[in-house]
Amino acid sequence: MGVIEDVYEDLDTDVEFEEFEAAVEDKVEQMGGLADDETAAMLIAHELRDEEADTIADIEPGMNDVKFLGKVTSIGDVRTFDRDDEEADEGRVCNIDVADASGSVRVALWDDMAAAAQDELEVGQVLRVMGRPKEGYSGLEVSADKVEPDEDAEVDVQVLDTYHVEDLSLGASDVDLVGQVLDTDAVRTFDRDDGSEGRVANLTVGDETGRVRVTLWDGKADLADEFAAGEVVEVGDGYVRERDGDLELHVGDRGTVERVDEDVEYVPETVDIADVEIGQTVDIGGGVIETDPTRTFDRDDGSEGQVRNVRIKDETGEIRVALWGDKADRDIDLADRVVFTDVEIQDGWQDDLEASANWRSTVAVLDGDASATADGVSSGSEAGGVRSGENETGLDAFGGAADEGDAGENTGSVTDGAAVNGGAAAATAERGDGDEVEFTGTVVQTGDPVVVDDGQQTKRIETDANLRLGEEITVRGTERDGTIQSEDVF
Repeated sequence: MGVIEDVYEDLDTDVEFEEFEAAVEDKVEQMGGLADDETAAMLIAHELRDEEADTIADIEPGMNDVKFLGKVTSIGDVRTFDRDDEEADEGRVCNIDVADASGSVRVALWDDMAAAAQDELEVGQVLRVMGRPKEGYSGLEVSADKVEPDEDAEVDVQVLDTYHVEDLSLGASDVDLVGQVLDTDAVRTFDRDDGSEGRVANLTVGDETGRVRVTLWDGKADLADEFAAGEVVEVGDGYVRERDGDLELHVGDRGTVERVDEDVEYVPETVDIADVEIGQTVDIGGGVIETDPTRTFDRDDGSEGQVRNVRIKDETGEIRVALWGDKADRDIDLADRVVFTDVEIQDGWQDDLEASANWRSTVAVLDGDASATADGVSSGSEAGGVRSGENETGLDAFGGAADEGDAGENTGSVTDGAAVNGGAAAATAERGDGDEVEFTGTVVQTGDPVVVDDGQQTKRIETDANLRLGEEITVRGTERDGTIQSEDVF
């Protein structure tokens, strides 16, 4: 076997040997005797080893020159920059987004290719790209060495004018999405490999099809401070990336987040507290029956952290929720109705299950000003709360008030299927201030105030009586604003 055959045998390629051998002979001729058969064969083998990506989703940072096929979904402006060599000509770059059915990637075109991009390229055109993948400021990008249009190739790409959460796919770009803000995080800083400081913040938004974490980079990070939970926003020119197995919608230099006057419905798919198991990541909700003060602690790296525990209850049971970091500062009070998403179920204190609300989780306190009925808790952009659907898989599983027309006759009962577990102050029809009431339940919190729960309702009690946790009591007194000023406790 000759040297050409030996080199070919070591190759993992679909190229036929006859084609490989002809390419070697051409290489020998091109180099004018500067390369023998073995050297030319090695050069051709190196070219064939350029990594051919089956799909854009297969491209990873650290690959050598990669080749792939994709459809142009957006073309950016040509930008100029100064090179390190002061005598060199001004540099030019144009970023384009290229996608296939598996995802999308940003491709950087330099100098002459950048100039030609705006004149010759069109959105919808199919390109064959060869270049070097790397991790850029806005995620994976490919620095192009060669770009060629392919008029005969077909690439199936979904490009929508407006996306819903369920439409998002890895690599999608130029994404416009309208959703309700469910949660916000503080701006964080980090050091990049080049020594510069980066900034990042997050929103979580939801619509009727689901929810997604929105990551805001650098100059866009401050937008996180401009919105509050319950507001409706439109994310413009976002792009989809993956983190820890979940899709995220990213907003970079070109992206926008703006408040809009639209109604959006978000329905969390919560699970019963009684059904949660260790190791699950779930959405849960209910009424707050216990709150602890925020505690601080020292991390292993010397930084200071904080955590706050609250206990919530639904029709099936109750569970302690640990709120970590900035989430410990959330304004959550007794009898609030809350929904926690993406909490991790862990083994807590005294072998009791505990839900951990970390950076991935969202914390939604349901707006008490929203109109509530047995059919659901509606808010939309005007009310500013989270809006449920018409079944009890959404937020209405935690309660709704009786119809306003029945409020004057209601003396404490709640409509079927609409009891707020641990949050009855918002779920029952409002009493007039000063009504005399009698309430029997179990003490779920001692101190000031005492909190008593009867399995359907939770009441705050103002009393000087010395009570024990878990004790069943009956309270008589005057109820004002959901708190009973006790006259008798027995």
